[in-house]
Amino acid sequence: MRTIVYADGGCDPNPGPGGWGVVIQDPAGTVELCGGERATTNNRMELTAAISALEHFPAGAQIEMRCDSQYVVKSVTEWMRGWKARGWRTATGPVKNIDLMQRLDALAAARDICWTWVRGHAGEAGNERADRLAAQGRREALLGITGTSSAATTAASAAASSSVAASATSEASASATMPVSAPPSSAQAKVEAKTSPVQLPSDLVGALSRAAARADTTPQALLEEAVRLALDLGPAGIARVRAECSRKAS
Repeated sequence: MRTIVYADGGCDPNPGPGGWGVVIQDPAGTVELCGGERATTNNRMELTAAISALEHFPAGAQIEMRCDSQYVVKSVTEWMRGWKARGWRTATGPVKNIDLMQRLDALAAARDICWTWVRGHAGEAGNERADRLAAQGRREALLGITGTSSAATTAASAAASSSVAASATSEASASATMPVSAPPSSAQAKVEAKTSPVQLPSDLVGALSRAAARADTTPQALLEEAVRLALDLGPAGIARVRAECSRKAS
């Protein structure tokens, strides 16, 4: 019986910061993976998603890989044989993203894979979840968080961002204020997003500014990403983050 796997990736803008997400529907329990890079392309994130999914499985595993990227599916099922016969060259020059293509080829050759293209954003639950994980991976990359795997590990890797977000929403006695975009309601969908002041203590504002400089972004953008990530994790995820950080620090 094949294990169904969904893999997705993307950039915003392209090229730019990107993320990838994987949903593995294992009979023993669903496994979710995600990650990202600050400077990449849409195609590289799509390939990285597929690679990360296959790396989860041992050689010989039977997998149905479902991707909404025809670039990935056709590369493996139609184009790769010709590229290899020509020394990893296309009719016009070297294969693009050759490092990832060769890694994907090696992993696929050692596993029994059925590659399936699925239409993106068409309501297929696994694909939609992989898309959300890719967005999470992009946000984590912008925050400087590297490497994510299962839900528990993802929570651990998000410690810094969730801690910032929690402080941003809980500190009432503040000495500085920053605007944060308020998510529009359905009635406001066609109206320009508004902002609301969020009070932050001065030391947190300083830490936020330094972190934004390291991430080559603005404090406003970094704070928004941190809040969104904390909302994605939820209270239980934030608690896991803190527990994991405490364990690693001890």
